[in-house]
Amino acid sequence: MDHGAVEQFLETLKQAGSRSLDRDCARLAEQYFAERVEPQFTIWSADFDSDPSFILADRYWNLRFREEPTLHTAVECAGWLSEHAELVVAEPVREKWAMGYGFITRDSIDSAEEIADATADIIAGNPGGDRAYFAVLYQAAKLRSNHSFDELLEFLESSPLSVSIRRTFWDAVLFRALRAFAAFGAERTSSEYACGLAEKVWSSPDRTRESVDVVLNGLAVGKDFDRRGELLRTWSAEAVSLFPDDHMFLFRLAIGQRLCGDYADARISIGRAQKKLPKTGWRISHNLLQEQFEAEQRLIESQQAITRQMQTAREEMQQFMVNMTALVQESEKRIDTTIGRHEQKMQDLADSTQRGHTRAIEVVAFFAAVIAFAVGALDITLKGTESLSERSWLMAELGGGLLLFGVVIGAAMWLITRRG
Repeated sequence: MDHGAVEQFLETLKQAGSRSLDRDCARLAEQYFAERVEPQFTIWSADFDSDPSFILADRYWNLRFREEPTLHTAVECAGWLSEHAELVVAEPVREKWAMGYGFITRDSIDSAEEIADATADIIAGNPGGDRAYFAVLYQAAKLRSNHSFDELLEFLESSPLSVSIRRTFWDAVLFRALRAFAAFGAERTSSEYACGLAEKVWSSPDRTRESVDVVLNGLAVGKDFDRRGELLRTWSAEAVSLFPDDHMFLFRLAIGQRLCGDYADARISIGRAQKKLPKTGWRISHNLLQEQFEAEQRLIESQQAITRQMQTAREEMQQFMVNMTALVQESEKRIDTTIGRHEQKMQDLADSTQRGHTRAIEVVAFFAAVIAFAVGALDITLKGTESLSERSWLMAELGGGLLLFGVVIGAAMWLITRRG
């Protein structure tokens, strides 16, 4: 490759349109890759849209990682960055490439044995640790993309490769963001612990675009907890205000709004994210993101439909309960009325029966008195030796006694029936 000619050609590409720029950079990257030669120019920015040097370097290393998605490739890439990237853009590019290449090669995960075998060589050839740090970020990005929370947490906290950079890079904001991501989904960590890690990243003055995205990603795909949706919505809205053209933060915002039940706003946010999805770049990355966005849109629509159905069902149930309450109240009134009528009839029947018994007793008492008077009078008349006047008094006394007996019986029956 004629490196000087390539650099001159890159200067002319700065005036080209985006489609032509992307196509020409891809062609040059394939030539570098085919000849097994690394680019020798310097990258001055991390602008995916208009900087031909950065676009070409990104295309070239994308091909390298696709061919050999290993830690050794990551170390070589980190070495190239340290030599060919201006200091002001070195860290943003390192974070962007480590996360991006980890995402597109997530199907190839280095085993613990492979990591252990590569660690000694990586450490020996990189006393400063910057290449080992890139390798850690790359491996972590693969595990993050596969949502392997427990494996990621174990790798970051205990793998020999990660431990080798503990003093120099464990306080880096992206490293802490990856720990927070893992904690949000790992089985052995609590949501309080994960939120504590995430809040330290969020409040850090050194937070970067990639660290913000990793934290929001952890909230979006991690375990559920009480204020997860609200926190994701709030932080995503803040990220959108800082990076208004970033499709990923609009995507995270849509997820947060969906989790909070704000389906109308979520549909707007996911629609904005789809419109801002870059039309240039590697088509496979574009297609993967497009699939995620479309899946989220379908999820928002389905949950909104389910919520509407549940609301309709609740309203119908409430109306049914109102109707049933009115029906029960009307039935209770009818039952009370029927019972009242029945009780009145029973009371009337009881009173009538009681009066019949009373009259029968009175009649029996009357006839008994008459019979007793007749028998007594006849006995006095036929067998008595008294004079007529004496017999008359006896008969009067007998009649009076029987009359008093009848009065007492009648009064007693009156009192009894009155108290009843």
